Amino acid sequence: MKHIIALNSNTYHGYSLSEAIAGIKKAGFKYIELTATKGWTEHVFPTMSFNKLYKIKDQLKAADLTPISLSGHTNLMDKERLQDFIANIRLAAFFESKYIISSIGEAHLTDKAEASDQKVAKHIRELLPYLEKHDLILGLENHGKHATGIDLKSIVELVDSKRVVINYDTANAIFYGNVDLEVDFKEAVGKIGHLHIKDKAGKQNEWNFPALGKGDIDFTMLLKILEQNENSAPLSIEIEFTEEGPENLAEINQAVIDSYNYLKSIGVNV
Repeated sequence: MKHIIALNSNTYHGYSLSEAIAGIKKAGFKYIELTATKGWTEHVFPTMSFNKLYKIKDQLKAADLTPISLSGHTNLMDKERLQDFIANIRLAAFFESKYIISSIGEAHLTDKAEASDQKVAKHIRELLPYLEKHDLILGLENHGKHATGIDLKSIVELVDSKRVVINYDTANAIFYGNVDLEVDFKEAVGKIGHLHIKDKAGKQNEWNFPALGKGDIDFTMLLKILEQNENSAPLSIEIEFTEEGPENLAEINQAVIDSYNYLKSIGVNV
């Protein structure tokens, strides 16, 4: 089954978007997921000048990279943060992306608000007019306290809109949720509309997310489940290395190339 294959610019956390674009293009990818995660990786952000955002758009076009999705994590449990997420929706629309991605809580920041699934679903429903206006799909990522596909499936079903799907992060399900990945993935697959394909090595609670094929996740099995369910959701590669981070830019670029080659080796048309 044909999938759009993107590289998440968060892989280049700590480096510039220009460096990310150069590495992603050199590896051979045609799609990119831009990262606008507050306080973590702000490769693009709503507070950037219009001139700066247009320069980035031109840079992507020159590199023949399509920004299929935008990672704009905001705490959707906190009603006061919804305006920030609406700004991210507009940013995704500016880059003509099809998907905007967020965890329920605020990735990499301490959340100041928590809420029931019903309240979270209510907050998300308030975003539907903006998603409709800009023709975007919101992918909810399993992360933190909402770590599993099963967790997110219940929220997506409460929202009950084609505009809201699961963004399934393969490594987060293990690291945060300690799940049997095959069981959880099968349970959630009907609501999965976008994926972060991220490998996981080491102990369950060890921050170790290497290049694809260098960890323990069976991506062939996951791709087979998607095919069996006729699910052609985009796959966005994310590499987050270890707690120490990559040694240098060259290490990131090599991991990106290794991931590209790994997917080709298992029969994926990158």
